[in-house]
Amino acid sequence: MKRKRVTAGALLFAAALVLTGYEPVQAGAGKGRKPAASTNGGQLITVLSPAVASKMAERVPLAPRLDTLDGKTIYMMDINWGGPEAAYSVFEEIQAWLAANKPGVKTVIRRMKGSYMSEDAELLKEIGKNANAAIVGISG
Repeated sequence: MKRKRVTAGALLFAAALVLTGYEPVQAGAGKGRKPAASTNGGQLITVLSPAVASKMAERVPLAPRLDTLDGKTIYMMDINWGGPEAAYSVFEEIQAWLAANKPGVKTVIRRMKGSYMSEDAELLKEIGKNANAAIVGISG
């Protein structure tokens, strides 16, 4: 007869279940069915299913790459995540590198109004009108 090795974690988990009065629910209890009888004073626990209940969001393909950056305008939009200076230093480094290595590229750094959890419609409209590409993001 083979012996199975039980880890300390498994023993601690089992002890926690016993100490909290956990009782497994019988198979068949669930939606539209009567739950199993309980010996712990009628208390029931709620268990959530980790399964995805809805379908996935529609996928939209990425925009095609530009053939060249020469003569193009690239916007860099700081979304204010991590504080007012988090992304600017990185965007300034990108801007300096492009100025030294790709002088035909125009770069514009903008910080959105408000928090990263809101939308700056005015800035998005400006980027849509004037930019050939955009780097939207965070840093820090």
